[in-house]
Amino acid sequence: MRTQLIAPTVLWLMVSACGSTTSPAAPAASGVPMQVAGGTYTNLTPVELAEMLKHKDFNFVNTHIPYEGELEQTDAFIPFEETGPQRVGDYPADKNARIILYCRSGRMSAIVAEELVQAGYTQVWNLDGGFIEWEKAGYTVIHKK
Repeated sequence: MRTQLIAPTVLWLMVSACGSTTSPAAPAASGVPMQVAGGTYTNLTPVELAEMLKHKDFNFVNTHIPYEGELEQTDAFIPFEETGPQRVGDYPADKNARIILYCRSGRMSAIVAEELVQAGYTQVWNLDGGFIEWEKAGYTVIHKK
């Protein structure tokens, strides 16, 4: 009698663990939180960014100047030196919009990430090491001239 109850329960647990058949949501990026004045942005590894790009639901911005390359699916090119208060209007009006920034080495985009957090943006990510690390990880950087 006891085994008759256990078998259906185990089967139900196994089926429940498999989840639904709906399409997967964009994976949450773990990353490394970077505390700055006004809040936090998150540094991403190339692997984390590659996973997020599979289900892209964010604004993807290249901040590097001068142009030295770009990553596929880039939405905008906003030079880091022009991002301050005068360029915040080039970013989404919604301060909760997801924004991922990158540049060649990660330095310029980290500066922009901090500026956006100070401007009130709450979901800002930065590709740590920029597209140098992206390329080292085996991903492609597009070079247009």
